[in-house]
Amino acid sequence: MTEFVTIRSDVLTAAINPLGAELTHLRDAGDRELMTNADPAFWTGHAPILFPVVGAPFEETIHLDGRPYPMKKHGFARGASFDVVQANDESATFVLTDSDATRASYPFAFRLELTYTLHGATLDITARIINPADTVLPASFGFHPAFAWPLPYGRDRAAHRIRFDADEPDTLRTIAADGTIAAARKPSPLDGRDLLLRDDLFVDDALVWDAVRSDAVVYGAADGPRLRIAFPDTPMLGIWTKPGAAYVCVEPWHGIADPEGYTGDYRAKPGVFDVAAGGEKRIAMRVTLEE
Repeated sequence: MTEFVTIRSDVLTAAINPLGAELTHLRDAGDRELMTNADPAFWTGHAPILFPVVGAPFEETIHLDGRPYPMKKHGFARGASFDVVQANDESATFVLTDSDATRASYPFAFRLELTYTLHGATLDITARIINPADTVLPASFGFHPAFAWPLPYGRDRAAHRIRFDADEPDTLRTIAADGTIAAARKPSPLDGRDLLLRDDLFVDDALVWDAVRSDAVVYGAADGPRLRIAFPDTPMLGIWTKPGAAYVCVEPWHGIADPEGYTGDYRAKPGVFDVAAGGEKRIAMRVTLEE
């Protein structure tokens, strides 16, 4: 069994699994769990790292320069063993580099670093996508944390909401049966800036903002401790659960599933960014417990 890396502040404790560099536990000073219970009846994930794709490629295939490459939903990083290159009481860094296995589905050199840092009531997560090659690296990246629904503070599940920092008047993308993005859009379910959480919102999979205007949301009951989730570097956001599950995922993305039936080049997909030769791109997420 993989040994987790644990970091602490005076307010929070986080445990990260080197398998996938996945945040697996986030607990408050009273040892109350803020993450999913990972009930296998619904989903056993906790907070997978999505790289080098976000969402489902059409027919589990990406295309580069006319050649098909096999690629599973959300990419391969979530199932890969990361090296722990730095760890102390408050911070830890995990690294994944390309290999023969990764190049079979994604023919590029890369270095993916995930650094988790706790300071007070805030967990900072910073991803660095580094390109060691002398050609451009195309990539997508996303976070997929699953927070406890309800949070462990005695408020009813139905009292929980997600409040956006900005007005979000745009329509949402819809998910096709194969997990790709359908052409149809649907009206926003927000009440003002609030998403009032209920199971029936997720009968047809995730809610997908493909051009989110907010760079943070606040999750929880209006009269209890809440989580502020900031995502300053990602232009897309997914919110997802399975009806009846004890979690809700707030997913900042720089990338999105393939459009339904897409067979074009991976580089031309919405949300794919370029990392210059010898350069890097940083994408951060911050989770703060607001008492």
